[in-house]
Amino acid sequence: MAEFIISPVDYDFIANLLRDQCALVLDPGKDYLINSRLSPIAQRHGLTSIDHLVRRLRDTSDSSLVSDVVEAMVTTETSFFRDVHPFETLKKIVLPKLIELRRPQRQLNIWCAASSSGQEPYSIAMLLKEYFPDLAGWQINLTATDISHEMLQRSRAGRYSQLEVNRGLPTNLLLKWFRQEGGVWEIDEQIRRMMTFKPMNLAQPWPAMPAWDLIFLRNVMIYFDNDVKKSILGRVSRSLGDDGYLVLGGAETTFGLDNSFQRIETLKSGYYQRKP
Repeated sequence: MAEFIISPVDYDFIANLLRDQCALVLDPGKDYLINSRLSPIAQRHGLTSIDHLVRRLRDTSDSSLVSDVVEAMVTTETSFFRDVHPFETLKKIVLPKLIELRRPQRQLNIWCAASSSGQEPYSIAMLLKEYFPDLAGWQINLTATDISHEMLQRSRAGRYSQLEVNRGLPTNLLLKWFRQEGGVWEIDEQIRRMMTFKPMNLAQPWPAMPAWDLIFLRNVMIYFDNDVKKSILGRVSRSLGDDGYLVLGGAETTFGLDNSFQRIETLKSGYYQRKP
């Protein structure tokens, strides 16, 4: 595939479009990223270059093209049980505490935001099934959201390549909870039924939601500027139950952004709770 050249003016247009549509900050010097992700979009729409694609975006209100551009640029890296330690913290500390707190209600509300192709929420679901049999009979609301409709479709299908299941997924869980069809592994229907996948743009107004007991918001705020981070954390604070838990990515923090949270370090990882 020939490399499409991106002019500085077109680069700025795409950066502004992404900021307006989803608050994503595209730093200077990401020409290779635009080229690799938008060249297929240009070709799919019968356009011969990134310049042609930008002209189409400027001249029309083609919502499908805008959507394709945004989805291509916001698709992020993910894997099963990513970084390991947050899931150990979840298994050994957070979930046992939450289960004791919620035992009278027998209900848990868990939200996995910016869930990409679904490996992270499915990791949480497998962890619940595997290590907490006493949750049988509880009402488990396990909701995952993402801005990308393509990623949500992939998540609902629950089908992953050999490479994807090789990344972070223990062999015992692969053999127990997946069925192989050729080179594709499909997750068990029991796990899929636990999940609700919904579209959501974190930078836009949020829909009505329950008070969450646990929010996974990992490795997405690194793409936003501080004003957007503050806005999102403020909404998270209002959406989190009084004794709920927030888990961020390893390079993310609430420090200097929202003083309503306190961080608790544990097991080479950590989590956040609202201050009393």
